Amino acid sequence: MSIIGNSSSFTRFKVIDQVPLEFWGQISDKLRQFAFRDIDDLPEMRTYGWVCFEDMLDSEWRTAPPQKGEYLVFSLRVDTRRIPPAIIKKHVELALRAEKERLREQGGRFLSRERKRELKEQVLLRLRQRFLPVPAKLDVVWNPVKNEIWFASTQGKMIDLFMEAFLNAFGLHLEQLTPYSLAESLLEVDLMDRLDSIESSQFATIS
Repeated sequence: MSIIGNSSSFTRFKVIDQVPLEFWGQISDKLRQFAFRDIDDLPEMRTYGWVCFEDMLDSEWRTAPPQKGEYLVFSLRVDTRRIPPAIIKKHVELALRAEKERLREQGGRFLSRERKRELKEQVLLRLRQRFLPVPAKLDVVWNPVKNEIWFASTQGKMIDLFMEAFLNAFGLHLEQLTPYSLAESLLEVDLMDRLDSIESSQFATIS
């Protein structure tokens, strides 16, 4: 999801580790080290990595650098190969029937569980070669001055993936800025105690 579109959903984070001054000169190298790698010709189901904010096909930052004034701007590209379950089921069944027919011709009767699993893996491998992965580009805006990061997704799985990719690339841990954590950073201890004692309200009308 693009953070500069007509509408955008995003999740805010803060970096909870101390960042050394020399770190900022290493950003470009770290982005390239953990840049996106294509799997169009490989059987993997998913891959992810960093790409240029302006061009998701640019994993070398030839189009533009990640530095934008006091901000760092780049994107997380996630390519996922999606094979419809109905197609998998169909081709697994075809493979099982063909294998059973071969067994009958050879005088065999029993198809082992291990052989069934092997056939399914072979079917999945063949199908992966026929389905191209679907790309997704999720923008990242990092403000080092405020120690804050905006990530253009609110999906739980994408948030977990982003936090993992960020830690792998930069060696820094993130904390998601939920409404509670934002309140915790603004309120005094006695007010936080009062906040913790508040019970949720039921706004739905019960008839």
